[in-house]
Formats: sequence, structure tokens, C-alpha cells
Amino acid sequence: MKIVNKGVRKKDALALVTGKPVYTDDIAPNCLTVKLLRSPHAHAMIEDISTEKAKKVPGIECVLTYEDVPKTRFTTAGQTYPEFSPYDRSILDKHIRCVGDPVAIVAGWDEKSVDKAIGLLKVKYNVLEPILDFRKAKDNKIIVHPEEDFKALVDVGTDKDRNICASEVFEFGNVEEELKKCSQIIDETYHTKANHQTAMETFRTYTYMDAYGRLNILSSTQVPFHIRRIMANALDIPKSKIRVIKPRIGGGFGSKQSSVSEMFPAVVTWITGKPAKIVFSRKESLTNGSPRHESEIRIRLGADDDGMIKAIHMDTLWNAGAYGDHGPTTVGLAGHKAMTIYNSAAAYKFNYDVLYTNTMGGGAYRGYGATQGFFALESAINELAARLNMDPTELRMKNMLTQSQVGNKMPTYYNEELKSCTLDKCLLRAKEMIGWDEKYPCKDMGNHKVRSVGVAVCMQGSGISNVDVGAVEIRLNDDGFYTLMIGATDMGTGCDTILSQIAAECLECELDNIAVNGVDTDVSPYDTGSYASSTTYITGMAVIKACEALKNKILHEGARLLNLNSDDVEFNGKEVFSLKENKSISLKDIGNNSLVGFNNYLTASASNYSPTSPPPFMAGIVEIELDKLTGKVDIIDYAAVVDCGTPINPNLARVQTEGGLVQGIGMTLFEDIIYDENGRMMNDSFMQYKIPSRIDAGNIRVEFESSYEPTGPFGAKSIGEVVINTPAPAIANAIYNATALNFRELPITAEKIALKMLERNNI
Repeated sequence: MKIVNKGVRKKDALALVTGKPVYTDDIAPNCLTVKLLRSPHAHAMIEDISTEKAKKVPGIECVLTYEDVPKTRFTTAGQTYPEFSPYDRSILDKHIRCVGDPVAIVAGWDEKSVDKAIGLLKVKYNVLEPILDFRKAKDNKIIVHPEEDFKALVDVGTDKDRNICASEVFEFGNVEEELKKCSQIIDETYHTKANHQTAMETFRTYTYMDAYGRLNILSSTQVPFHIRRIMANALDIPKSKIRVIKPRIGGGFGSKQSSVSEMFPAVVTWITGKPAKIVFSRKESLTNGSPRHESEIRIRLGADDDGMIKAIHMDTLWNAGAYGDHGPTTVGLAGHKAMTIYNSAAAYKFNYDVLYTNTMGGGAYRGYGATQGFFALESAINELAARLNMDPTELRMKNMLTQSQVGNKMPTYYNEELKSCTLDKCLLRAKEMIGWDEKYPCKDMGNHKVRSVGVAVCMQGSGISNVDVGAVEIRLNDDGFYTLMIGATDMGTGCDTILSQIAAECLECELDNIAVNGVDTDVSPYDTGSYASSTTYITGMAVIKACEALKNKILHEGARLLNLNSDDVEFNGKEVFSLKENKSISLKDIGNNSLVGFNNYLTASASNYSPTSPPPFMAGIVEIELDKLTGKVDIIDYAAVVDCGTPINPNLARVQTEGGLVQGIGMTLFEDIIYDENGRMMNDSFMQYKIPSRIDAGNIRVEFESSYEPTGPFGAKSIGEVVINTPAPAIANAIYNATALNFRELPITAEKIALKMLERNNI
């Protein structure tokens, strides 16, 4: 391969590093500024809103309340239709369900006027008692969604009168019977807090009406086609009246798989006909974004004295928050991804309740529920290893998926067949990189410092089987260059570059000969969007199909122009030629001729879905230094080895891995959404909500152990999400090896470690 599996530079790299105007706020012209009045209460009913004074402020175009906007219910989850998430939200609602819920929309021609108008709004609330603890939400007297027009399009076990957003039980084999046979049982509960994606670019959207009376939405989103549907539902207008354009995105990590900002300027523009823009502040993005769901997971893990795992039970409680955005779907990955990696057990059980509370609604975040599941299950595996006095890497080698199991069915993974796996190689290589055999479990460094190592393995998926769709169109232009039209969303991951690499490899041309455009729902082929680790795997195969179809057309057109039979010519990327007849015509001439007279304009399109979702795998081993006096943990070294099939672009795959690891480190050691007794998020800025800096991440080293996935483009699988799943359990394991204390709640802060050591020592 000449271009695939090569670390070429991203197509937009220079534009980004030189500060070109490529983001939503850069390219939005002068327009109305839109801001929101938000509720100070976690649970309340609006009794009256006085808007007269606000409307009189010079420069104010409109002040909208729940009485002025459509009353339709919708979900903000960017998911394939019909969405699994319930329709439980309105643009503005009389019923306030969390602190920061929008109460009024104010639009004006300058920010100062809008701020003044918001300050003049007077709201009378009937403040209600909130339910803030998701452990107490089920069957509570406080009902978060009592409305009669609540609806669920898919049966996910919703029972709004019991505060249940979703509920399900899955079982394979008989867990209770198998546990009775086990001599070793781990029965522990693990708690993960909500975390923010903290993308550098906050949520923002610009909207305007075009000359044809259509609403145009320019937004920082991962899911343009889903945004079109969500806005049609929210505004109660046909999708044909809406066009969505995606510019460059300053990070998403799942947060922009939800429609967080789009509806507010959209309704202003639809009502006034004026262009409008909203830019969320950092505080708004932190307090009313779409963070990772809080979870509590009880693990019952049964094994024999040799460490062979016989049964796994995951009993999961999920905090949906005020709205069910992605709640019914993220929770499924916690069990179906995590349990599958130990595919040889005799029985599995996975049950969950996703519950409504009066806290900020959850959403999608890289790892999409699997991250919480792997923290719990991998921590339990490490506790089993300690119980057995067994090296945790050896325990995993006995039980986890390996190359030897390729061809086996995976009952907890929708009974899919494993077709590629080098997880055993990943783990062995990570051990070599970190020097596991010399460093496990720990070494006393003196001066109250101890160094220790910890391990975890994980998997994810590649798209959503039988659901996700990717489509492309590729055109041969004059002078012989190509235009690749895609609906997949590049959110900084480099998919524009990766899909162009695949096209260039197929068409045997230079990468610069492929022009690629951003997403515009009017002209781009349909794509479900950038989420679920789907782009390279799903859309990449669509590129291959389209390129093969276009190559065939180029051959036929070249043969026709040469007055030859198509069976007698070949195409080498630069020309169509016949060795037999000693004739040739350049691609440039074919392209130019295709635009003249009766010649054929050459274009091809293809779509792709997959009945399977082949899992990528990863092994992560961390070395930490822990200060026993203060509890402070420093990351010294992190060795990560990934099986993502064939890496299409190793450079981009490497930075994807590094970024995911840093986010996982933040989730483990720093990030903690804290609410006060009234449901207000207390750490609502980067001064209080701590994320790791590059210094905090230590030395990160990434390698790949390639497998070949027969269903993927050039053997590729995904990499976007799997990379965030190992830090939490691996770091928790390293802390145990340093202190002999298990920490089952994230984040594991220095204070928690120091206090638990003092408690153990009776100090």
C-alpha cells in the first residue's frame, strides 16, 4: 500500500495551526446575539414571566418564553430514527427540571443590550422539592416527567411515572447456579461520577433564512443529518425547510452528538426571519452540556481457585439526569462491551435501570458507557487476582479474548463472531514496554514515595451493527482530479484525511488529487454522523465501493474514447491504456472530455452498513508514583498497545490514543461534578473543575499490534473510543498495589487516598 497505513499530514492541518477562520464563530457574520435566562432552581413550575421591561431595551429584537415557542416534544440525542431516547424535552417548558434549564430566550443586536434585558426579566416560580440522588429516584413520590405528552418511540422499558427512563435484563446461562459452584466470588459496587468532555470550542450555532425561505443552520456538531431531524421536530416544521452545514469543529468527544445549542437561535430566526447566533459560555457548557452519565455498578464475579472465570453479573444504575438524552443506549455498552472481553464464562447477567433526577441531563461521551463498565469489571478482575495472589496479567491471559478464539461466537455481544483479535499480543507487548515483571507490584523509593504498576484491558466496537450508514459520492473533474463528497463529520479526528487516503489508495493517485468538503445536508450524501467509532469502518467501506465503481466507469469511458473494447484496457491511476494496441489516454484528458458535448460526466456513489461491529482491543499498563504522606498520585509512564486492525493513518491513530488516555486519566484522578443541596453544580469553571494538563499525563507511549479485520477497509477497525477505557481501572489497580487499598469510586483524589490510609492506620 502506498498511502493507506502511512502517517500523512491532516488535510486541514495548516489552516488550523495558522488560525484561519474555519470555526462557526469565525464565519458567522453580524447577526442577532442570542442568550438564555436560566433557572436557579432544580425543580419548579413557572407561574409568571414579566417581559415588558426587557422588550423595551434598545436593540432587543425578541424575548421568547414557553408561550411563544412550539410545544412539541423531542429528544436532543443525535441518534438514528427512531431514536431510542424518549421525547421528553421542549425548547422552553413551564416545568423546570434542573438548575440551568432555559426559562427565556433573548435576542438583540448587541451583547450589552441582551445582558441588560435578561437582567430585567422577572420570573415567579413555584419551587418544588427536587430528587437529586439517583439511588433514590425509582418509585419516588417526586416525578421528574409527569407530562402527558411524553412519548417513547422505542420500547426500552420506560416508565416515566416511576422515574424510569430505561430498564432491561439480559441473561445468558444461569448466573445464580454458576455462582454457587464458584470458590471465589468478588461482590463489590463501583461508582463513577459524571464527567465533562471539555472541548476547547464550546457549543455554538449560527442560523439564517435563505432566499428560498429555508432555515439554514451552521453549527459545531458531530451529527448534521440528525440535527436536521431534531430541529424539524423541535420547530414542528418539515425537514425540507432545513439545511445544516458543519464547519470545522473545535472538539466534540460525544458532547456534540446531542443538539445542545441549535434550537435557540433556530427558533429566533424562524420567528423573526433575522440571522442569529448563540455561543455558550464555558459555565453554560459545564452546567448544561451533555456530560458522561453517573453510574453505580455492582459486580458479582465468580471463579475457581485456578482463576477461571465462571460467571459475571453486572447490576447497573444509571443517572439520566433531567432528560433521557442517550440514557437508554449508553447503558447497554457498560455490560455488552465489558463482559464480552471474558467470553469463556458459563453464564452472564446484565440488568440496568436508567433513572430520571433533577440534575443536569447526561449525554454521549467517548467510550459511551463502556468506560464506566470497564472501570467496574476490570477493577473486579484485579481484586480477584489479589484474592488469588495471582499476577493480574496472568489472570487475564487465562480468560480474555485472544487470537485463538477468532471464529468463536460472543453471546454477550449480540452473538457476533470474532473475526480479528491480537489482544494477547497487546498485553504481552505492554508488559515489555513498562517492564512489568521487574516492577510488579511496587517498589519503595524512600522518602514516603512508592512506585507501582497497574493493568487493564478493554474493547469497544466499530459502528452500530445494522444501524449506522455511511455514504459517499466521488466525482472525476476536469484536469483529472477528484472531489470526494462525504456526510461523515470530521471533528478533529482527521476523517477527511483518512477517507481521502482510502480513496487515493483505491484510485492509485496522490492524496492531493482528492478534494474533500465538509458536510452540508443539501449536497452531502447521508451519513449517520461521527459517533460510535463508525467513520473509518463504516464510511471507509463506502469509499472503497464508490471508488471501485468510478474506476470501472473511467475504464469504460477511456476505452470508448480510444475506440477500444473495455476488456482490452487497463487503468493505472494516471491513464487508461492498452498494451496490445499501444494506445493511451490520460486521466486529465478523460476528465476534460467528460465535460464536453456528448461525453460522459463521471461520478459514482455508494452507501455502506455493516451487520457486525468488530471490536478493537487495547491493553493499558500504567506506572505511578504515590506519596504516602499526601496521597498524591503522579503518572510516570503509560504503555498502551492497540489492536485497531490495520491503522489507516498511524500518526492520527497515535494522537487519538494519546488524547483518549489523557481524558481517562482526568476521569480517574481529577474530574468530579459536584452539586450542592439545591442541585446547583458548584465547580462550574476550570478554576474548580480540574482537567489534566500535559504535565499531569506523564510519559505516554503508544504502539499497535495490527490484526486484519476482513469486513473493514483494508482490514481496519475503529480506534476513537476504545482508547479511553483502560486508565481508570489500571490506575486504580496501581494505587492498590501501592497502598493495599481498593478505591471503587471515581475520581480517586489525593485527599481520598490520604484519608483512607489514615483511617486504616487508626490515625
